Amino acid sequence: MEQNPLWTALITPMQPSGEVDFKSFEYMLRQQEEAGNGVLILGSTGEGLNLYEDEKREIVSFTKSLDLDVPMMVGIGGFQLSSQVDFIHFCNEVNPDALLLVTPLYAKPGAEGQFEWFSELMAETDLPCMLYNVPSRTGVKMHPSVPARISEEFDNLLGVKEASGSVQEFKAFREAAPEVDFYSGDDGLTPDFSAEGGVGLVSVCANVWPKATRKYVEMCVEGDTEELLPLWKKSTAVLFKAPNPLPVKVMAHRKGWIENDTVRLPLSLGDISEEVEKELLDTEAEITDWLENLN
Repeated sequence: MEQNPLWTALITPMQPSGEVDFKSFEYMLRQQEEAGNGVLILGSTGEGLNLYEDEKREIVSFTKSLDLDVPMMVGIGGFQLSSQVDFIHFCNEVNPDALLLVTPLYAKPGAEGQFEWFSELMAETDLPCMLYNVPSRTGVKMHPSVPARISEEFDNLLGVKEASGSVQEFKAFREAAPEVDFYSGDDGLTPDFSAEGGVGLVSVCANVWPKATRKYVEMCVEGDTEELLPLWKKSTAVLFKAPNPLPVKVMAHRKGWIENDTVRLPLSLGDISEEVEKELLDTEAEITDWLENLN
């Protein structure tokens, strides 16, 4: 498949009852389609691990039914192998454009366990697969040797989403596997990762700034980052002043893109302050001005 420099880790809008709000979900998907961004559904930002199996399957089938003009990636996450394999088999039938495979949660496997885990999953599909390193959520860092080994064994490795939060660790991955495409998993570090050979971003902030984030990523990949740094470092930081996806859900609701900013426990809107909400609105105005001044 053709690489897209920007994938949006899409939120999952919910009704006050907690049920998935498919009307708002389609609106969010269409916003990404209009901007030309790939869509990642059922990721961490999409509260994928907090959705029931039948809900996840309905979300995948619904997204596929829209026949979007942008690629669709499905998050595969958890710690029980058989459950992940079953879900991959379902995805094989629906045929999205790609899968996102995260390191196992909680168990903290070493390099060999990680390699065997990814190998077991990738052996079950011909779909392009992106590996995902996010130690802040899984409790374990992906070993730098793993992407290179997977690349040697499988021809459907799409790339790696690298969200360690460390430029040094990103460089270590690139040095260990120079033939593999690496995407930043941290919005604010995209200029730094791009300077070290990163090819794009899997983004949270693109939920609410799809066109602006697209331009931001394109400029980062081109090396045109000097004017970006002050505004985007500040703006992306605001979106993480409360647990993700609280800020982007609140912002999407304020923009009128989703009908409610409902989240499921253990996430709580009580963890986002009025001060942060005000910062979000101020940042929204600054990003809007920035994009208008570019055009």
